[in-house]
Amino acid sequence: MPDAPTLKVGFAGTPEFARSALEAVLAAGFQVPLVLTQPDRAAGRGMKLHASPVKRCAQEHGVAVVQPRSLRQDGKFPEDAAAARVALEAARLDVLVVAAYGLILPRWVLVAPRLGCLNIHASLLPRWRGAAPIQRAIEAGDVETGITIMQMDEGLDTGDMLLEERLPIGPRDTSAMLHDALARLGARLIVDALRAVAACGLRATPQCTEGVNYAHKIDKSEAAIDWNESAEQIERRVRAFDPFPGAQARLRGETLKIWRSEISSSSWLQPVHPGQILSADHDGIAVATGLGVLVIRELQRAGGKRLAAQEFLRGFAMTPGERLG
Repeated sequence: MPDAPTLKVGFAGTPEFARSALEAVLAAGFQVPLVLTQPDRAAGRGMKLHASPVKRCAQEHGVAVVQPRSLRQDGKFPEDAAAARVALEAARLDVLVVAAYGLILPRWVLVAPRLGCLNIHASLLPRWRGAAPIQRAIEAGDVETGITIMQMDEGLDTGDMLLEERLPIGPRDTSAMLHDALARLGARLIVDALRAVAACGLRATPQCTEGVNYAHKIDKSEAAIDWNESAEQIERRVRAFDPFPGAQARLRGETLKIWRSEISSSSWLQPVHPGQILSADHDGIAVATGLGVLVIRELQRAGGKRLAAQEFLRGFAMTPGERLG
């Protein structure tokens, strides 16, 4: 096996989560001759094209970048796949690191590097295979998650596990907070994995066949709060959907995003309806749910800023008895 500085490592990734890993691989001294990332996307008010965080990182370090729209040679963009194949074969990679790339890797990509492809997955596999493991772990009330370094195969996050490290999920952790912690952990573990691969290899452990579930992609339609659910379920969803898509409630025809909430220890003796505002003052906005009371601590109007409830109520008064949709 070649030593770390001479191991030729390709990288495929797109968002900030992946950028952390790429920066760590580069800082560790590995040769990175090629980076694959998604095409530039239009964003913002002017809908200008923006490069992905991974592309910006690669350019800062002078690494060649390829941005295919697809890697399927029989798909809609066969010319993109063909160009990517030429670049991958020319790079003569030892290994390809994959982190939140966003494109399905066909078999020809998986077998192109001499040692295959290593994936940084933000869960303790086989729990939460799929696109949104961070959000789904919080939403489900998991008390821990972690990073799995996996040898990729043709299945959806089904490959053998090479390294794993656990991370507790705090009672106030949002997806944004957990994302950053897992990005740091993933960056450290992938460097450990590459060093081990370069030195003597890693023992691959097949995933357990029990406890398999899937973290389906977050859809904007999930943002609407169902006040018939329990306060505990809603509070978890508020944290899971921060920053995207943001848990939403409606009042007087206006959509409000709920960013921070707590489960109230208070109980209400009089009959109440789910979504009914019980109080709105300096202590927050107490709302009845299907089970228990949720206190909203931070929220936002469309086009406005995130505000603490007390400050929000100065410009948007709420009356006990009104119902949130």
